[in-house]
Amino acid sequence: MSNIVFNIAKGKVAAYYDRVKSNDPSTSALVLTPIETSGLEADSALIDSDTVADVVDGATNKQTTMGEKVLTDSDLASIPAPDDGNDRNDRSLPTVTWTAASGNPISKILVSYRPDVGSPSDSTDIPLTLFDFAQTPSGADIQMTTGVFFRAS
Repeated sequence: MSNIVFNIAKGKVAAYYDRVKSNDPSTSALVLTPIETSGLEADSALIDSDTVADVVDGATNKQTTMGEKVLTDSDLASIPAPDDGNDRNDRSLPTVTWTAASGNPISKILVSYRPDVGSPSDSTDIPLTLFDFAQTPSGADIQMTTGVFFRAS
């Protein structure tokens, strides 16, 4: 589950997920971006970022060798009903594999909303959540297993 929900996305993460799953617009996607360990700024500094460009405008860097994973409607689970028994609303990510992962060590995964996969831009992508995922790429596959990345309660 997320360590932080960016201020810009508070109260909206489920809605962005639902938009991608519902093809509204059909060009939208969720993007998973590995974030390097070296230079990683504190969550308390990153939480105020309004775009992905803002997240990486300081010392924080994307790990570009592994690359982003773009998740479209067909990759996402069905929109779940609210969990009335536990008074919460969850959203999950699928299992994702970075094949033959290499490059610098990572500490986190950034989940962002991309309004148009045909025109990817850090200045228009909206950061949603950021969670711990410490890995040292060694040429082997790195797999992130399915699970809840966001919970509203």
